[in-house]
Amino acid sequence: MINQDYERRLLQQTEKACWSPSMSPVKTPTKESCSYMDRIGTPPPFSPPPFSSPQFGSPSRGPTNGDRFIPARAGNNWQTQFAMIADNSPGKKLRENSDASRENRECRDSAAYVCLLKNELLQAGIEDMKGQTDDRRALAPLHGGNLFQYSTPTKRHNFTSPYSISPVSARSQKLLRSPRKATRKISRIPFKVLDAPELGDDFYLNLVDWSGLNILSVGLGTCVYLWSACTSQVTRLCDLSGDSNSVTSVAWNERGNLVAVGTHLGYVQIWDTAVSKMVNKLQGHSSRVGALAWNGDTLVSGSRDRLIMQKDVRTPSILPERRLVGHRQEVCGLKWSPDNQYLASGGNDNRLYVWNLHSLSPVQTYTEHVAAVKAIAWSPHHHGLLASGGGTADRCIRFWNTLTGQPMQSVDTNSQVCNLAWSKHSSELVSTHGYSQNQILVWKYPSLSQVAKLTGHSTRVLYLAMSPDGEAIVTGAGDETLRFWNVFSKTRSQKENKSVLNLFSSIR
Repeated sequence: MINQDYERRLLQQTEKACWSPSMSPVKTPTKESCSYMDRIGTPPPFSPPPFSSPQFGSPSRGPTNGDRFIPARAGNNWQTQFAMIADNSPGKKLRENSDASRENRECRDSAAYVCLLKNELLQAGIEDMKGQTDDRRALAPLHGGNLFQYSTPTKRHNFTSPYSISPVSARSQKLLRSPRKATRKISRIPFKVLDAPELGDDFYLNLVDWSGLNILSVGLGTCVYLWSACTSQVTRLCDLSGDSNSVTSVAWNERGNLVAVGTHLGYVQIWDTAVSKMVNKLQGHSSRVGALAWNGDTLVSGSRDRLIMQKDVRTPSILPERRLVGHRQEVCGLKWSPDNQYLASGGNDNRLYVWNLHSLSPVQTYTEHVAAVKAIAWSPHHHGLLASGGGTADRCIRFWNTLTGQPMQSVDTNSQVCNLAWSKHSSELVSTHGYSQNQILVWKYPSLSQVAKLTGHSTRVLYLAMSPDGEAIVTGAGDETLRFWNVFSKTRSQKENKSVLNLFSSIR
């Protein structure tokens, strides 16, 4: 009969050998020895490893599992499985916001490289980059399990021809030839810079506008100057120094033949630029006129006297005008909707109002801004979508659904919002900013991701106008310069309507 202590030590050594983490084959303890341990009631002096696998303890003999502890690495995403924690550091977010286009391009290149490695090392069989360039999809873990999977490797076929001179497989060659979305490059430097002496450094004024005939009007001190983008010729339109007045706003009509000039004394002059002659003078405001907006032959003006006046410029100045009362402080922003049915107004009272053509009181009121609302822009692509920006204490761009009167998205820009303008060809918008970064930002809607950040002005970018073709913008600042930027492209081709109902598509 075997000594009981000696038998216990022998069985303990056998169990330790059974649970050895080494990869050498070890004899599995017999059923009799395990039942004897249960019978003598002595627990094993060890515990299983912290990880589990179908082969440990009770190995499976199924078709997908073997009896050898060989890791199957074919389904692993090596780029992400070693770093399961996302990098949300402030430095990374700052880099993404500062140079969004470069980061997107690098992510797409990284995704292509990852797909190439999957093909060559893991035989993934990826032949097209479509659906693989999304950052979150390319960098997301394929599964949430352990790093190593223990299963029987399956046979994979390599379709590389033995006569091919390429170092990569045929599928990888097809992957590299697959078309990828072209990256739109926005130049970080302006393509033209003009000096603008005496350009006012005042947040509440609107001194720059671009006509449909490609002529830029600029209010400089007491004068209004016209600059032709076709010939680069500069002409002086008017001079208000005779009555100790100054220019506070300029605005072109839709046809581009008339320009309205708001003044510090409260009246508005209408000038015909073809003959350089004043054709009308609108009175009624008791203080400076800082905002103007055309709707056909109707001109709307906003003043420091808190009034909004609407008048047909074809009628004599002695006829009464339509007055809109609602703001409690200076009106500094006015914009008509694309269908010319609604007027949005912003004021120094932090209010944003929406008016229609029939009521003398606002039909919608938005009070979420906590600073002056000068930046206003209606989307030409989404009916009823209105964007507005707040001043230094607010710094937010907010979006409104004027069809339902409900607020939508908002984004904190970390600086004063001075102007907003939507692209004519794509769902993007540009914003100009003052304190404290003085930058120009291009946004993609509705993701609100930054497409580009443009810097160059040394002071607040207070003025913004868009070219007639919708591709370039001009910005003005208190540094007395006008800078021209190419920020938008005609991504949507303007195809002619081939319908037989279009009577203006051809000459008969």
